[in-house]
Amino acid sequence: QVQLVESGGDVVRPGDSLTLSCAASEDISTLNFMGWYRQAPGKEREMVASILRSGRTNYADAVKGRFTLSKNNAKNTLDLQMDDLSLDDTATYYCRLLLHGDYFWGQGTQVTVSS
Repeated sequence: QVQLVESGGDVVRPGDSLTLSCAASEDISTLNFMGWYRQAPGKEREMVASILRSGRTNYADAVKGRFTLSKNNAKNTLDLQMDDLSLDDTATYYCRLLLHGDYFWGQGTQVTVSS
């Protein structure tokens, strides 16, 4: 069973930066897909940023220019650097990966942006 453990969530102020980390129990160097999603209260889960095996990244319009993915194959981690956070970024953030045709989720880490 694949395990994904997210960490780094916190309570921050608007304009602050935060880095989330996703640690996988599998070798992520050959994964076709890995990404970060988020779910705010009362809203559906949405993709934030993803990376393909080729290294191609994709970011949601709402976070482009503010969030950056960093994949470390040696450590089997996928980090999400979040800059200039706003109130709208408040959500539970989840890591997701695709392995052997199945998607796996982590348990999530809470990010609260509050003034």
